[in-house]
Amino acid sequence: MRSPLLFSAAICISKILAYSPSSYYFDPLKHLAGVAPPFDPIDPPLDPSPPQGCNVTRAAYLVRHAAIVANDFDYESYIEPFVEKLENTTVDWAKVPVLSFLATWQNPITDEEQEMLTRSGKLEATKLGVDIAQRYQGLRTPKKIWTSTAERTVKSAKSFTQGLADDTDDMSVVEISEGEEEGADSLTPYKGCPAYSSKAGSNESSEFLDVYTKPVIGHFNSAAPAFNFTAKDVYAMSLLCGYETVIRGSSPFCNLEVLSPNEWLGFEYTNDIQYHYNTGYGNPTSGAIGFPWVNATLNSLMATQNNMSNATADQDLYISFTHRELPPTVLVALGLFNNSAFSGSNNVNYTMPVNAINHGRVWKSSNILQFLTNVAIEKMECESFGYDDGSYYRVLVNDSPQSLDGCSSGPGESCGEERMREWVAQRGGIVGEFGGVCGVEYGNSTNVLGIYES
Repeated sequence: MRSPLLFSAAICISKILAYSPSSYYFDPLKHLAGVAPPFDPIDPPLDPSPPQGCNVTRAAYLVRHAAIVANDFDYESYIEPFVEKLENTTVDWAKVPVLSFLATWQNPITDEEQEMLTRSGKLEATKLGVDIAQRYQGLRTPKKIWTSTAERTVKSAKSFTQGLADDTDDMSVVEISEGEEEGADSLTPYKGCPAYSSKAGSNESSEFLDVYTKPVIGHFNSAAPAFNFTAKDVYAMSLLCGYETVIRGSSPFCNLEVLSPNEWLGFEYTNDIQYHYNTGYGNPTSGAIGFPWVNATLNSLMATQNNMSNATADQDLYISFTHRELPPTVLVALGLFNNSAFSGSNNVNYTMPVNAINHGRVWKSSNILQFLTNVAIEKMECESFGYDDGSYYRVLVNDSPQSLDGCSSGPGESCGEERMREWVAQRGGIVGEFGGVCGVEYGNSTNVLGIYES
């Protein structure tokens, strides 16, 4: 017979073992905001497969370019000054625990390679093409792929086509001007929006940067006081984790003994604040900038044979490549990842304090701004139990279906076509018209994205 005392001891030991810190796992690469390698956050964990009784008949994707060697702003503002300090310091890094790798570390970034796609970026873009081809095997290979004119977006689009089709001879990559005067008729409409500033969010994010880096600076300076670490140095180290990984495959800066999980979460939240005020709900222009793509895409997906243009009739898939700024504005236009959704709050900025992390937020830049981040809208024909037969639409972000607030009563939380038309019109009224919100002064500017019609 088992002793009650021994049995109780065994239970206690099993609980201690089950709670062992060794079961904790943290991956910095999934918390790197705009320099995160591609991954699927599964947020929310809804099934990405078409709902039972539904078949996808058309789809559209808006894709950020693949991984680059380094963004010029990131490099010139943070990485280059940090690297120059390393080159000029008298610190003997070999004698500094945790940072000893700096004794032999070499900068993977050159001035000539900034903004260029990495080899892994080209491979990931090709893989995305393969994934989409396999996902939509019943749809026709598109005649056109659209992209903004920057080299990194064009090369991303061309790499993507290599995975999408065995023969790309019948597929053209259409380059759309990134000029200011196109207004909403481009894949970079924020450039034609005078009320938008690329500097928005810098002040707010800088406040939290100082908060989260203070203990890190103290720790590093106690180990290497001659280097005089700053907040920008710590931020540069985090950026290098991402950029070096997509260039070399790994980075010593990602080691959790260099920066702890809590410190990585600080880096991520600093970026979340930046993008909240730059292209998110904290910027009054965001929704108006993103809405033209939403409206044009749904018009193309909803078009019938009677009202299709020749271009629309040839396409089942609409794939467009752009920069990091546009996808989050589209998410705002769709009302997704809104921290104050369902709360009745009228001030979403309260949800992003600059002195402490809101761990309950849904606006996480790592999940929506990574390299190759993509926003998709699918049109489905459904004969599903409990629902009327007909056309339904759903949005996916990085392969995760999203439930639209007030437009999710169809199969798999999709939205019926008639309700979708009403809902989009309502969203347009909420976010405002591009020209009016942006204060456009160009004579030939437009409020409409028309690239898919020609």
